[in-house]
Amino acid sequence: MAKMLICDDESGLRAVLKRYAVFEGHEVTEASDGMEAVDICKSEKFDIIIMDIMMPELDGFSAVKEIKKIYDVPVIMLSARGEEYDKIHGFEIGIDDYVVKPFSSKEVMMRVNAILKRVQSSAKPEVDAGHVIFKKEGLEVDMTAYKVAIDGVLVDMAPKEYELLFCLIRNKNIVIPREKLLNEVWGYDYFGDDRTLDTHMKLLRRSLGVYAKFIVTLRGLGYRFEG
Repeated sequence: MAKMLICDDESGLRAVLKRYAVFEGHEVTEASDGMEAVDICKSEKFDIIIMDIMMPELDGFSAVKEIKKIYDVPVIMLSARGEEYDKIHGFEIGIDDYVVKPFSSKEVMMRVNAILKRVQSSAKPEVDAGHVIFKKEGLEVDMTAYKVAIDGVLVDMAPKEYELLFCLIRNKNIVIPREKLLNEVWGYDYFGDDRTLDTHMKLLRRSLGVYAKFIVTLRGLGYRFEG
């Protein structure tokens, strides 16, 4: 069971999502706008948040930024718009998934469960206290400290960019199918749009700059990190 916050200015949509979430055993709190969601998060901690973008008082993007200053929490963004700019902006501020309206509430719950499963599996304590570091030319990646340096300068990346890069490096010189990347980075039985991978790969390549050359796309197969 997870403690969930559903934030949307449409009461009917909140009610439908809540019904599905409660049916699956989750505890649900509702918020009608971004400002209310931020205030609630100051006094309560949630396992996952479903957040609409277009809302009065405070939009979803701004609300997520404020909430992540309080504590880190997985976020699924809801939007009536499917523009790539909105998706990229959302992933840059650290959301985990992006769902375009209209959508199936059952599908949203599948995405919720996939994210929760991934978070729970990654919460295991580190066995090795030593840092796992990868270096090639001017690229240095500390997979233990979540630090990436380009020619000695630290690069700030979205959480999923780090995880995607680490997965590629751990499997360097091996072709990784798209399905495997989605499963390893977003969780087993990922139910989202596989274009999410394309968007994050574009963000990752932009972050790596000249060293994006190490990521090779093999059409119809997947990706390979030249290590």
